[in-house]
Amino acid sequence: MKKITLLFILFSGCFVNAQRNCGMEQKMQQIISDPVKRQLHLEYQQKFEQELLRISNNTQYRSTQEAQSPENVNATIRIPMAFHFPSVSPSASTTLKNCLRALAQNQVNSLNADYNATNSDISNWVSASSFYPTVPGVGSIDVEFVIATQNHPAGTGITNGTVAVTFGTDFLNGADEDLTWAGYMNVVVRNEGGILGYSPLGGYPSAGWTVVLNTWAFGSGSGCTGYVPGVPPGSGQTGINKGRTLTHELGHFFNLNHTFNGCGTNCNLSGDRVCDTPPSSVEQYGCPSPGSITSACGTNKVLTMNYMDYTDDACMYMFTPGQMTRVQAWYNTISSEFNMTTLSNNEVVKNNFNIFPNPNNGTFTIRFNDLSDDYSVEVFDISGRIVFEDYYTQSSNLEQTISIDKPSSGVYFVNVKSGSSIITEKIIIK
Repeated sequence: MKKITLLFILFSGCFVNAQRNCGMEQKMQQIISDPVKRQLHLEYQQKFEQELLRISNNTQYRSTQEAQSPENVNATIRIPMAFHFPSVSPSASTTLKNCLRALAQNQVNSLNADYNATNSDISNWVSASSFYPTVPGVGSIDVEFVIATQNHPAGTGITNGTVAVTFGTDFLNGADEDLTWAGYMNVVVRNEGGILGYSPLGGYPSAGWTVVLNTWAFGSGSGCTGYVPGVPPGSGQTGINKGRTLTHELGHFFNLNHTFNGCGTNCNLSGDRVCDTPPSSVEQYGCPSPGSITSACGTNKVLTMNYMDYTDDACMYMFTPGQMTRVQAWYNTISSEFNMTTLSNNEVVKNNFNIFPNPNNGTFTIRFNDLSDDYSVEVFDISGRIVFEDYYTQSSNLEQTISIDKPSSGVYFVNVKSGSSIITEKIIIK
């Protein structure tokens, strides 16, 4: 859909566009022009198509008033992630490094909410759905993105128990792959000029392939010095501030195309090749009202709130069930390539501390078996909003009672951070 010359300008960062943009097409042109990578891409896509057909033939949809998603017989998918900040010096201050580690966790929180359809703005679909009678509901997948903490690559200087966040030494010189970090879902955060980010259409963890994000499109909240999300240097752009650039680019890594990939008569072979996303040939920007734009492909309304369009972060909030079936099929194709030994097992986590009672009414106790460092406790809801945060010294009691002010019922996550280590536990508030 886009001209090659325009893509080159966007990808090279010759100007800062005030609208969302993505370099996936340019990345794929580079891959296809390399005979070895092209052959690998074709082989993986063939395996993917076979898996997609298998899943589609065996998938039943459940219908509720709230959502519809492919039924997944697999256990929760856990994906080990690593974040890389090549422009941050290894000698940078501890304050900046810890801030970026926290920002990486903030980004992971957003991913988990978006891919599990537990984001707070998913409720907007209730009123918007009437404009989209061919869309069966919102899609989700039972996945947990986790920053890896164990068995890191030799020579990286990251010790066991420390999150996989690197500074200055990896993915240098604009590289998009690094075999040192094979087996991780890698995210590189660096200055990419005017483009928000990019990913291959179908990525391979075994080759250390990565998703690349611009510094100002990473995470949400107040950010860190030099990494303020939603506010690129020299620009007044404010629409990219909820961490959804990574939601979009990670969709590409898991083989989702743009929803505006074109028209066609066979939804399995044309457009984004997802039959429950209405076909469209023009990307949408800003914050259009639901159902306000008719597609050039016909009479259907453009699904502007889909993560794979170009609207502002605050106005994109859903995948479809068909997209999540496609994500599941790609994950199944590459699942053996993830290095699961990089994730803490449940027994290790439980040995560090335990939380009780769980479920609770918003007041609970964290009991530590041992304390050697100062630590902080952070509680956030499924949308990533922090509802409690406090700091404690190692001289504090081994038991800390946490009380959340007027909490709503639902699922929450507790982060216990000590130095560069972060351990996360889920709690339920009734």
